[in-house]
Amino acid sequence: MISLLSSFLRATALLWCEMAPYILLGMVIAGVMHICMDKNFVRRQLGQGGIWSIVKATLLGVPLPVCSCGVIPLADSLRRDGAHRSSVLAFLVSTPTTGIDSILATYALLGPLYAIFRPLAALVTGITLGVSDYFLAGKEGYTPDTKPKPCAHCGKEHHHERTRFKEFLHHTFVDIPADLAKWLVIGVLAGGAITVALPADIFSHYLGFPWDFFAAIGVGIPLYVCATGSIPIATALIAKGMSPGAALAFLIAGPATNTVTMAFVWAKLGKRSFYIYLANIIIIAFLSGMIFNYFWPVWSGKMINKCGGEMLPFGFNLTCGLILLALVLGTFRKQNRCFIDPH
Repeated sequence: MISLLSSFLRATALLWCEMAPYILLGMVIAGVMHICMDKNFVRRQLGQGGIWSIVKATLLGVPLPVCSCGVIPLADSLRRDGAHRSSVLAFLVSTPTTGIDSILATYALLGPLYAIFRPLAALVTGITLGVSDYFLAGKEGYTPDTKPKPCAHCGKEHHHERTRFKEFLHHTFVDIPADLAKWLVIGVLAGGAITVALPADIFSHYLGFPWDFFAAIGVGIPLYVCATGSIPIATALIAKGMSPGAALAFLIAGPATNTVTMAFVWAKLGKRSFYIYLANIIIIAFLSGMIFNYFWPVWSGKMINKCGGEMLPFGFNLTCGLILLALVLGTFRKQNRCFIDPH
């Protein structure tokens, strides 16, 4: 029991530190987007919903080098600034599935066919998800509260005029952590539990169709893995006998979502959107893998069985993890202080 608890705590801490640099990067990018992209522009371009708005959100997300956790602050910032729910979902899924960096790394490790299919799959996933949510979950979008909010600590409305830099700092390190802290902690704890519970050789038991697809998608959906970090995993899975299409399904489902992202969608975008979001990823990942297996035998490219990039240094991850932990604890501390002593 103690050994299991120790493994869980270690896996959770490693997951937290591994995610922290990308979450902090996403928070900073979200802060820049917040001050550079006027709210009226966001509402005008992404707030009305509809297919064109969804397409623009998807095209905005595909080239960004942001992972499945780093995209959460960006998506939340767009939501807070008035983007339509369906556009936020399209951005949330298309962004982490690929990026400029991961496309190059995919080409280096897995060849040109993967490098072509992966961004195309991200584009299709984002558009189909946004359109499905727009028509099935209701066309009403998120309406931001433009009224000044009273402080939970003193009950008074504040109308401080901030400089752009102060607004950037406040949005990045106060607003976003306060909105995400609870679900971030829940998601990381769930991810740590899944990491400990799943056997390391789970894929080796599901090599035949369709079980390799079910295994790849079933493990990829809750697991935290970034677009670039998923590439050497897919390479190893193919080397063990998994079909190339199932590996592509993992490359789509793995970065597109994880326990943290699912918690965010459930809490911030609604249960109906959550089910549409999950079903869309499963269907597109499965169909993309099937199509890929059809093209693979006639493709002459060869895999390069080596990693094209190096992991971030542990010391850097640890430092980012401690910074993120301080921000989250500070958020919880402020919430508890205001709850205990509202005056």
